[in-house]
Amino acid sequence: MRKRITIIVAGAMASAVLAGGAIASSAPEGTVTRPAAERAASTALEATGGGTANAVEKDTEDGASWEVEVRKTDGTTVDVRLDENYKVVVIEGDTESPDTDDPTD
Repeated sequence: MRKRITIIVAGAMASAVLAGGAIASSAPEGTVTRPAAERAASTALEATGGGTANAVEKDTEDGASWEVEVRKTDGTTVDVRLDENYKVVVIEGDTESPDTDDPTD
């Protein structure tokens, strides 16, 4: 069962990246490779217990090198920041989500 869940999560991650998940680089040292971004997404999904990686970016906040936006299986969205060795620095609620309570947004 665990192997099947891992395959499903990996498949969901790959689908998100191929279907338009953002892979961006703001790092001065050059472009981001797909394997590096996929490793960051995989690490973030493992840290959050699964979900979908919506975006993967190079980051400099909170001592992180990577920021991965993850939509968790419960529907909430979090930002997972990883250091250059793909270790979790912090997981925090995504503050860029639209306010669905205000119809004027």
